[in-house]
Amino acid sequence: MALINLTTGELSAWVGSIIWPFIRIGSMLLSAPMFGANTVPVTVRLGLSLVLAWAIHPYIPAPPPIDAVSVEGALITAYQILIGVAMGLIVQTLFSTLVIAGQAVALSTGLGFATLVDPQNGVQVPVVSQYYVIIGTLLFLNFNGHLLLVDMLVRSFHWLPVGLIGLDRSSLWAIATWGSHMFALGLLIALPAVAALLLVNLAFGVITRAAPQLNIFAVGFPMTIFLGFVLIGLSLPSLLPKFSHLMGQTFLLMSRVLGG
Repeated sequence: MALINLTTGELSAWVGSIIWPFIRIGSMLLSAPMFGANTVPVTVRLGLSLVLAWAIHPYIPAPPPIDAVSVEGALITAYQILIGVAMGLIVQTLFSTLVIAGQAVALSTGLGFATLVDPQNGVQVPVVSQYYVIIGTLLFLNFNGHLLLVDMLVRSFHWLPVGLIGLDRSSLWAIATWGSHMFALGLLIALPAVAALLLVNLAFGVITRAAPQLNIFAVGFPMTIFLGFVLIGLSLPSLLPKFSHLMGQTFLLMSRVLGG
């Protein structure tokens, strides 16, 4: 009966080829939208991370033969967590932009008090924001965003291979400055409905000056909510090209951060 003889270096290389990609993938899924939602069990995320790590490890560069329990191994683990979290955070901003757009529309329509617990992040957001997030999720899946995310994950191991290599200062600064674009694009998505509702509020102001005896709160509040729903429906066709452009900018930023 033949015995399998493995040296310590060979065993460390075999374990490292699975465990370090698993850590990067798991960190990305933990912080990415949909996969990192509180409604997704931890066991499902861990199982998916392990399956992806096992599936892509023949197509990525082999990690250096470094002991996983050494100081260098701990640094490599920290780098993989940082890279994975950064990738998930970039995609998370894509849906946070829709949340910001929904909050702007909700405040204009008077629906800011109608909130629901977002299952994605576990915080309360307006119903309009949740509506935009659901539409954005369907568009993301329709555009094969989940497949693009997996493709970008595989490319990240070629651009930033497993080792003592992490994100540099310029990459971290690019992620930080992307937050300002997130707020600007969120307001741009909400601009058609917000601008139309501003004209509605100006019209009610003129009516109040012309007829002071009219109870504008009894008439204007339900009318504003009704017109808000109508304007949200009419502005949905303009959401498709804006979300497509925003999605392209998101993956472009991710490739630039990873050095692609």
